[in-house]
Amino acid sequence: MATKKLWCWRGVSPQGEPRHGALWSTDRALALQDIQREGIIPLNLKRGAVKVSQWRSPHCSDLMQQLATLLQAGLTLSEGLTLLSEQHPSPQWQALLQDMAVRLAQGSPLSEVMAEWPEVFPALYPATIRAGEMTGRLEHCCFHLARQQQAQQRLAQKVTKALRYPLVIILLAIAVIVGMCGFVLPEFAQIYRTFNTPLPALTRMVIALSAGVERAFPLLAGLILSPFALRPLMRRSGKWPWWKAAILRRIPVLSTLRRGQMQSHIFMVLALSQRAGVPFLQGLESVETTLTCPWWRHIIRQVHDAVAQGRPIWQAFEESGAFTPLCRQLIRTGETSGALDVMLENLARYYDEQTHHLADNLAALLEPVLLVVTGGIIGTLVVAMYLPVFHLGDAISGTGMG
Repeated sequence: MATKKLWCWRGVSPQGEPRHGALWSTDRALALQDIQREGIIPLNLKRGAVKVSQWRSPHCSDLMQQLATLLQAGLTLSEGLTLLSEQHPSPQWQALLQDMAVRLAQGSPLSEVMAEWPEVFPALYPATIRAGEMTGRLEHCCFHLARQQQAQQRLAQKVTKALRYPLVIILLAIAVIVGMCGFVLPEFAQIYRTFNTPLPALTRMVIALSAGVERAFPLLAGLILSPFALRPLMRRSGKWPWWKAAILRRIPVLSTLRRGQMQSHIFMVLALSQRAGVPFLQGLESVETTLTCPWWRHIIRQVHDAVAQGRPIWQAFEESGAFTPLCRQLIRTGETSGALDVMLENLARYYDEQTHHLADNLAALLEPVLLVVTGGIIGTLVVAMYLPVFHLGDAISGTGMG
């Protein structure tokens, strides 16, 4: 894929009917030859923009689901991909599916064609498809792969939502508090200074806090905005993913959520590869390529190297130090009984259910707690601002009587 470019074209058929489409080719001359080979007279040919977001996992899992359905309906791989290409709304996917259909019609296996597009299809896809081609159960492998990917997407979305909600509430609360202390409270403090009357202790404390915030406002604003400003630099840094993983592992509830999500993904991919007949070491390699966290990739690489050196699978997982005794016990049982795929699937299901349950509970627990804490802080500031008004009324009444 790295050498191919997306080309969008317009032309007319030999019958004079307008045609348009997209294709992948290494250069303009070859793209023109491919268009003319189809009997199209090209009128316009230009480079198309490739959106990386279009290569994300949901599109691949949907493709596997639809392809499996078409295979069960009796269509060949080439016919199915051509049909999907005609129906897909994205030009770059249309061009990709058409290119794959042409390669398949020329005799190339689907797993080999997928392996040529690593930015679109992770290593898990060609490995699973290759196992389906060898066993003659390609449509079943496509269905299992689609279900596994969709389950992981749902879990990842729930975990992200559970992590994002408290962060948004906390940032909003900090912004409101800083805004009130930096802009609203100083105005009230200036008004109260014109009256020669003692202020309540709560008001004096809040005014002192407001004065400190006002003096340090540029620094506070810089600290709040720095993560957003430094985000591009952190993403380009090779060490940032490791720092991010280390931070997440030390936050009590969030670390449990993240660990459950990763372990569910690892065991689900391993169970899928075992069901498809993929060797265990190759399954570990597929897991490693599908993980985005460098720390977990390192752990799986350690397990892979230990198994390759002849250690039992359960012992390799134990030596990594990242898996619970339950994981090691079930893997050891499955390895001994010859039902490793069943045990891996049970582990994947267990961690999936546990993580879903924890994410639901976290959202249900944090919502009222954050609202109470935020409301209490803002309510305290409001009370501190208006509490001296009652004392000022008494002072004014006393002055008038005198």
